[in-house]
Formats: sequence, C-alpha cells, structure tokens
Amino acid sequence: MIPFNHKKIGILGGGQLGRMLLQKAIDFALEVYVLDPDNNAPCKNITPHFIKGDFKNFEDVYHFGKKLDLITIEIENVNVEALKKLQQEGKEVYPQPEIIEMIQDKGLQKIFYQTNGIPTADFFLVDNKEQIEKYTDYFPFFQKTRRGGYDGKGVKKLSNKNHISHAFDEPSVLERMVDVEKEISIIVARNQAGEIKTFPAVESIFNPQAHLVDYLICPAKISENTLTNAEQLSKKIAEQLNLVGTLAIEFFLSKDGKLYVNEMAPRVHNSGHHTIEACITSQFEQHWRAILNFPLGDTSLIRPAVMLNLLGSEGFEGNAHYVGIENTLKYSGVYPHIYGKKKVKPFRKMGHITITDKTLTAALQKAKKIKELIKVTAI
Repeated sequence: MIPFNHKKIGILGGGQLGRMLLQKAIDFALEVYVLDPDNNAPCKNITPHFIKGDFKNFEDVYHFGKKLDLITIEIENVNVEALKKLQQEGKEVYPQPEIIEMIQDKGLQKIFYQTNGIPTADFFLVDNKEQIEKYTDYFPFFQKTRRGGYDGKGVKKLSNKNHISHAFDEPSVLERMVDVEKEISIIVARNQAGEIKTFPAVESIFNPQAHLVDYLICPAKISENTLTNAEQLSKKIAEQLNLVGTLAIEFFLSKDGKLYVNEMAPRVHNSGHHTIEACITSQFEQHWRAILNFPLGDTSLIRPAVMLNLLGSEGFEGNAHYVGIENTLKYSGVYPHIYGKKKVKPFRKMGHITITDKTLTAALQKAKKIKELIKVTAI
C-alpha cells in the first residue's frame, strides 16, 4: 500500500471548491494534480501540478488519471466512462464513478430515492415537451432537465397547460410542487471503512433574482425531530450508495413538517463553506479524511455562523474589483474568502464571507452590516 503522502492525487475541476480542497491538502503534505479547461482557474496558482484539459473529455480525463493513484472531483459534470476505465485498471476513484453517473441524471436520482424509500416530491419522467400533455391533470410542476442543470439553470415552473409551449424540449423530470416552508442541507461523509458522520444542518436563503443561495445560517432553525430525521436520511443515503467521500443533500421542509430530498451533489459544497471556521473539522478536511480512509473528524459546531455568498453585482462585467473588503475586517469573527476568479459577471460566485458569533441572532445582525459594506464590481 502506498503511504498517503506518497500518493499522486488528482482533482477533476479547478474551481473554488478545488482551491479550498488544495488549501487543506497542504496541511497533509499531499501531492495534488488538478485538471481544468480554464488556464485562469482558481486552482491554477495553488498547485505546481495544474494541467489544462477538459474534465468532460474521455481522453483528457483518462490520460490525466493514468499518472495518478487516486482521483476525486470538485464538480460532478465529468467524464464518467474515463473514470470507470481508470477504476478497472486499479486506480482509486472517490466518489465512485457509478455514484457520479447516477447523480449527473436527475431522473436516475429520483428513481434512486423511490427505490430506496427516500421521501422526495412526486414526479414523472418525460423525453420531450410533447409528453408533458399526458400529465396536464397534475399541474403545477417544476420541470427540471435531467442533465446539465445547476444553480437554478435548467428549471422552469409550469403552472398550467398554456406553459407547455415554453417548456424544455428534452428529457426532463416533472416534479410536483411542495408547499415549502424552508430549504435545508446536510453534508454527510463516509470513509472506506464505513464510518459515517454528518455536519450540522444549514438553512438556505435564496437570492430571488439569481435563484442562487444568498446566505445560509447554521444551525438551521428546525425542530430536533426534523434534524434527527434529516440526519438519519443522510446516513441512509450514504450507506445505500456505499459512498466514499462527501455528499451534500438538499431537503425541502414542507409547511406541514415533512422532509423531501430535493437533490444531491457528490462533493464538497457551497452549503458547507462555513465549516472552515465554524466547525471543528471542515468539509474540505473531512473529504480528504474520507477518501484516504482516515478516521473522520469531529463535525461539532464551534460557534453559530452565517455564510454570505459574494456574487457579482448587476451591471458589471470585466476584471473583478472587490469593494469594501477592508471595511469588513474591523469586525471580529468575519472571514472573507476570495476565489481568485479574474472575471466578474452578474451573479457569478466570486467568494464568500463567513460570520461567526456567540449566538445566531448576533451573527445574523453582523451579517446584515457586512452585506451592505461589500460588493463585487469590475474595473
């Protein structure tokens, strides 16, 4: 067996999640290679082993992985066939390719929930918009394209038959609407030995224009019963998948108190950024622990936290300019994270700020002040 600090490890994707994984990998003296098509990707200057290539291309992924001992991901939109071949040839691939393949397809995700008794919103699968006509008795729906959608893209609300003409004409999930009280997320990790741990649940508040998370709070304002149910469902999913790695699970909490799994991401996630400062072990350290088969770390919350996403301001596109960062640093318990993206455009994720305090109320009050002090524009 190759000692962990002698393994050559690869990450498919060089975005901000990869950047934060690399920052933690330095503490373990890991030798990490990164594959990304953008020569200015956030990971570019963090590792000497940055390779320009397309993580969706079979040949690029296969030749990248051939030189490595262990491959992981920071984005799920990768070439699964190449990962399967690498796994067959003895390379460690975590999360496993079959998990990534299933999660890439929202239809297969829904079937997984249904098959394994995981509560999820009622749904129908269609191949084109013409087939939506068969389900007009069940309006309203959210139509979600089976592949490629993210951060609100690939989603349309279909309230009645008149909306069908504007629907996506491609394989989709028609998801019955849930009367949502709030959206929560839990990150769960599982190592090769089968040890499983969950992070404290977070509650997401969305930007209504961009359909992106504006900020999240931890701990989520939910009952103990709801929290226990969400944690149990998260562990059940990790076990059913035989997961090795990190998994973010997004839930709808309905107004009548029921939980429904919305979607999953087989990687570190935006809903876990606060764990760097707010938890004993961060999601990024936990991911390395999981795929290297180390004991999983303590996920306890140190202090309540709010995480603000730094999104590109409306009306600005060009070289990124961060206005007001220095003004935030006069506050205790405020931690900016700038992703190093060269270009800004409206609502692009450019960084985040974690705010901690003795109470969640105090953290939220501070977060409101911080949000007014900073914006991302262009020069």
